[in-house]
Amino acid sequence: MIPVESHGDEKVVLAAWTLPLIVAAIAVSIVGAFYVGGPGLGLAVGALAASTVILLAARAAPRGPIVPAPLHDLRRHVLLVSRLPLEDPRAVEEIADLCGTADPWSPETEVRLLVPTSGRLLDRWSGERRRTLELAQRRCVLSLAALTKAGLTARADIGDEDVVLAVEDELRTYPATDVILVTADDEREEAAHVAAELRARLQTDFLHLEPAGASAAVAPRERRHRFTP
Repeated sequence: MIPVESHGDEKVVLAAWTLPLIVAAIAVSIVGAFYVGGPGLGLAVGALAASTVILLAARAAPRGPIVPAPLHDLRRHVLLVSRLPLEDPRAVEEIADLCGTADPWSPETEVRLLVPTSGRLLDRWSGERRRTLELAQRRCVLSLAALTKAGLTARADIGDEDVVLAVEDELRTYPATDVILVTADDEREEAAHVAAELRARLQTDFLHLEPAGASAAVAPRERRHRFTP
């Protein structure tokens, strides 16, 4: 049986460029309300705008460092993050090499697989999560089978649709010493943003496994490996 953990708490994350637009929209709406309906309507719109700002501020997710849970032993603890099944033999072989230990006397590395959900727009709008969780669990099964065939023992969790948020939630309880993000060719644009944010915020070693041919700036402390799908 696969241990599956669903992180259902949703947080609002606002990009920096949206803040000036929000302020401008609030100002225009209040001024327009005063002009059209007088002081009464203007004050009502202003109160509504203030309530909205307070609500968004209360639900906004902080974008600070992502710190793993404290270590409880001397083993390496690797967190693999992949939305798609790990089916490419070369990618799985490279992951097995990365998770292996050169010293035969060293304790075995603990491997945790995190599979973020990837729901459809209709499912997201309707709040229906069963189908997305079933798909994620199926990907867990396929990936764990491939990792087991490569000689790795791992367990899997299901995370939030937002990859960064899923990693942040997982590391609240998992003491990862290494985080490995595995992405496919059709995820390159999104993967570049996700990898950049994880590289900037993670307080542990980070590695991005991506298809050959992708180009991105690499931080000096990060090792990068490529595989050809």
